[in-house]
Amino acid sequence: MLTSKITKIGKVVLCGGKGVGKTAMLEQLIYGHVTIDSELHSTIEDTYVASVDTGKGSRDMLRIYDTAGLQGNVQLPRHYLLFADAFVLVYDPSDPASLDLLAGIKSDIDKYKDKKEMIIIVIANMHSRHPRSAGNGAPTGTVPQSPNGNLYHSTSNGSQISNNDLIESNLNRANNWCARERIKHYTVNAMERASLYEPFIQLAIRLYPTQTKSSFPQLRQLTQKTSKVDNS
Repeated sequence: MLTSKITKIGKVVLCGGKGVGKTAMLEQLIYGHVTIDSELHSTIEDTYVASVDTGKGSRDMLRIYDTAGLQGNVQLPRHYLLFADAFVLVYDPSDPASLDLLAGIKSDIDKYKDKKEMIIIVIANMHSRHPRSAGNGAPTGTVPQSPNGNLYHSTSNGSQISNNDLIESNLNRANNWCARERIKHYTVNAMERASLYEPFIQLAIRLYPTQTKSSFPQLRQLTQKTSKVDNS
């Protein structure tokens, strides 16, 4: 609703492995113009502002910090851990390493939150736009299966697993980990804008819960009487 008043703003840090589609998600969420052919460059640091209508009659502002993709032993810069109100952890379900990376990020967040209740959600991006490459144009560790061309990944013990089975396995792992950590887990597709709405609307609702009225009517009446006496 264009008439909704903007009342609040929250600082949200978007983080995850390199090439999992964080920037594509934000560009699609806010502008809606990302396609499979869109050219997006690797992010060093960028900031987006989203106005979210949560259905409460006012719009909540989210300042979203798009961070550089992490890989190897590189950690999320400390300053993000100190000022954020919420974190969105993104991974590519076709890449197990990008999911494994989230546990370390979560550990760093817990280390620096200093008794503050931190809101964290996890997003599986089903379309990261940038397939892992082995340098010869083929996805890393995969071989095509003829005749239908399905991709198979080589596992650590030398066996083969199909791309669909790998994705399902990683989604199950993520669901189990999020359940243990009590984190909400969402599955989206960066190429489908509508799939991106729910995680960020729910995030805004959690950041700015509706203020409930007192359940004690006597207390409200006493407050009203006191106000009248003060004004007389």
